[in-house]
Amino acid sequence: MIQNKIIPLGSPDIQPQDIEAAIEVMRSGMLIQGERVKDFEEAIAEFLGVKHAICASNGTATLHMALVALGIGPGDEVIIPAFSYIATANVVELVGATPIFVDIDLQTYNIDINKIEAAISPKTKAIMPVHEFGLAADITRIKTMAEEKGLFVIEDAACALGAKENNRFVGTFGQFGSFSFHPRKAISSGEGGILTTNDEALAEKIRILRNHGIAYQEGKMTFVAAGFNYRLTDIQAALVHSQFHRFENTLAYKNQLADTYFEELSNHKMMLPIVPNNKNHTWQTFHVRLVDSIDRDQLIISLKNHGIGTNYGAQCIPYQQYYYKKYGLNCENLFPNSLKAYKQGLALPLYEKLNKEDISFIAKTVNQLIN
Repeated sequence: MIQNKIIPLGSPDIQPQDIEAAIEVMRSGMLIQGERVKDFEEAIAEFLGVKHAICASNGTATLHMALVALGIGPGDEVIIPAFSYIATANVVELVGATPIFVDIDLQTYNIDINKIEAAISPKTKAIMPVHEFGLAADITRIKTMAEEKGLFVIEDAACALGAKENNRFVGTFGQFGSFSFHPRKAISSGEGGILTTNDEALAEKIRILRNHGIAYQEGKMTFVAAGFNYRLTDIQAALVHSQFHRFENTLAYKNQLADTYFEELSNHKMMLPIVPNNKNHTWQTFHVRLVDSIDRDQLIISLKNHGIGTNYGAQCIPYQQYYYKKYGLNCENLFPNSLKAYKQGLALPLYEKLNKEDISFIAKTVNQLIN
């Protein structure tokens, strides 16, 4: 079933009008953070129904600034899922706080709501749930728990622009919501991110932090914080804003492609993702899990030989070298679901440049190779 066409795991859908939007900025000579960034921020804020959306150089920078703006640092603890991209934990380390890992629900790949309370200590300052692969975590319950305990909520929604729980967009529940525009996302600026909040004071802190700590007082520029250079360029903003005009159509189409996977992936050795009734899915990744008898890494190689790019979906973070050496946590006992998702999970291609025939080919090839 080998074909000539190569299907990578991901590929951004950059169309001629998107390129022209970026070129227009380059012709203007006004390249750094400016009106195009502001326009895109306003569009995202309006779409999500939040007061503030602040662009930054990437989705890791947004999380980093959120922690700094909330005053989280040495001696503090932040609860995060044990299964996510490594950046979720790295930003906690970068501010000198301690990540407290919680296992996931193996059906949704999101943090297990029933295991969060046991992880809360007097040192806990925030919960940072991840809306993994584009499916909302149990964010309403997490927000309620956080309010009862006096904790902040920072939503890592890197994969999940457009995802909802009970018809409310993720990224609008906590003190902050963080989104990414990496090339694997539905819209991309190459690198880029945006941070959302309804808190005026926090929004002002973020705007200061992303631009070297600069504030304007009595019309004069002054440095009021030890800030970062986390600005997004107008080139990037124009590129991603152009894609955003067709974003809702993109999500609808990706759901059609996901339906094809559900129809054609048929194998008792593979567990398909689920979508709870009160949520939708943005399908940044179509993530399946294989039974233990299947060598996932060998399957990735076999699929590559058939022209299909795949990979594992995310990391079991406390199992990675840096975190294991520092904290020495027994992942088999403490985070069995996260470890299973990491070792037996498989991310399949799902993006708008593919068609249903491509998805059918991938599904048939997977079915054949794991029989």
